[in-house]
Amino acid sequence: MTKNKNKLKVVPLGGLQEIGKNITVFEYDDDIIVVDCGLAFPEDEMLGIDLVIPDITYLLKNRDKVRGIILTHGHEDHIGALPYVLKEINVPVYGTKLTLGLLEYKLEEHDMLPDVTLKTVNQGDTIELGAFRVEFIRSTHSIADSVALAIYTPVGIIVHTSDFKIDYTPIEGEPMDLSRLAELGRKGVLLLMCDSTNVEREGYTMSERTVGDTFENIFKNARSRILIATFASNVHRVQQAINAAVKFGRKVAICGRSMINVMNAAIKLGYLNVPEGVLIDIDSINRYNPDQLVIITTGSQGEPMSALTRMAASEHRKVEIVPGDLVIISANPIPGNEKLISRVINELFKKGADVIYEALADIHVSGHACQEELKLIHCLVKPRYFMPVHGEYRHLIQHANLAKKLGMPPENIFVVENGKVIEFTQNSAKVNGSVPAGNILVDGLGVGDVGNIVLRDRKLLSQDGLIIVVITIENESGNIVAGPDIISRGFVYVRESEDLMEQVKEVVKNALEKCEDRKRMDWATRKNVIKEDLRDYIYEKTKRKPMILPIIMEV
Repeated sequence: MTKNKNKLKVVPLGGLQEIGKNITVFEYDDDIIVVDCGLAFPEDEMLGIDLVIPDITYLLKNRDKVRGIILTHGHEDHIGALPYVLKEINVPVYGTKLTLGLLEYKLEEHDMLPDVTLKTVNQGDTIELGAFRVEFIRSTHSIADSVALAIYTPVGIIVHTSDFKIDYTPIEGEPMDLSRLAELGRKGVLLLMCDSTNVEREGYTMSERTVGDTFENIFKNARSRILIATFASNVHRVQQAINAAVKFGRKVAICGRSMINVMNAAIKLGYLNVPEGVLIDIDSINRYNPDQLVIITTGSQGEPMSALTRMAASEHRKVEIVPGDLVIISANPIPGNEKLISRVINELFKKGADVIYEALADIHVSGHACQEELKLIHCLVKPRYFMPVHGEYRHLIQHANLAKKLGMPPENIFVVENGKVIEFTQNSAKVNGSVPAGNILVDGLGVGDVGNIVLRDRKLLSQDGLIIVVITIENESGNIVAGPDIISRGFVYVRESEDLMEQVKEVVKNALEKCEDRKRMDWATRKNVIKEDLRDYIYEKTKRKPMILPIIMEV
């Protein structure tokens, strides 16, 4: 144990070689701090799964060392797993006003709010947690109140940018505090951990204000009702939609639970400026002419249960899409969501709506830095070591290549996977071992009770269906008393495949005949014989592999 003393450990438990699920552990002697605690959304093959959260086994083993959780901003991939993690490790959570405001809604839903200690910090504040001192540096991103972090440790300074872009004309507040990053660079930075999401894009990310200009141009010429779908958390985007509505004399209605929650938090904390009388209840939209209305809604990613998707499918109780409606989808498809969004856009067009999406106008800008902004951060911070974060493997490699072009020695760059432990001293850095860092799957109220075997079964059921074989056997003689009865679900329709079902029954009978000395043979062996013979027969006849469940009853 003594050889690891006086070394700083940096352990990413999520967010590397993936988009989402961001969480990083910083450990020195008997002190641990955690930066962010996010979730990821399930991939297509994770059938029935609602959310994916990080495996915190390492933190549970070291729970006595954990001094606090520090949040950089209020996006789901940075705060979404907290309700699940705080049930296991209840430590203070530090974040800016809006970040904690959004977290409060999540904790309220889980009935946890009174039990959790939330500590508000401002951009520019510094806090001390054990061996660590953490400075919150003003940043700009697609959500208000974002921060980058300077983490002062006994072996050196770490700069963690979290998600950011350099917006010189932000909607609210001041630009990113580049002068502070430059000061840290002059002091000497041990490690830079930097957002890699947009590293493949050349140039600069456009300012959020460009979207406001586009909104105004669209509103100026619109004669119908306008619906705007965007990320609920993008308070600046919502503000610009409200500004355009006010300028052109329209009322604003809000649709979608997450949008309502975020707006309530943002208005209460002063991050959204809505003039008196502009907001109306969604129930009263029918009292206004179409050219007097704007509806701001969730569903910019085509999520199946979101408000816009339900409107497109005529399943929304309060808003019906009518010919002439103008729908603005103010977001980029998250990778993997392209089909969902295309489907929603097609349905909206079929209903006679005009749809403006990213391919047609500048109605979305990214919240992440492109290459030239990343280069600027590297040049200001001048770190000794570099670790690209927040990106798939290709993003991390491209960011590593960018750092090399800027003069960083390849041996000082750490492209690692979740769970790897990087150890730092004042003069050295190396990867030293790993800790558990997988996915914990959330399905309904179950957390972690669905694993690879259950997912494999779900996949098998979804692809080839299920056959249940029911047989009643006499205990004494081992003879078949009733059955075999065959129940098929998702494999074939029994009435249309009577010949096949009769043959299946014969195969089951023959399989049981094969079991010599049936009285002494245990049930598990008999079931396996039935399964194997039936699987081979069905595959030969249909080239399918349904799940086979033999049920043997004794009388």
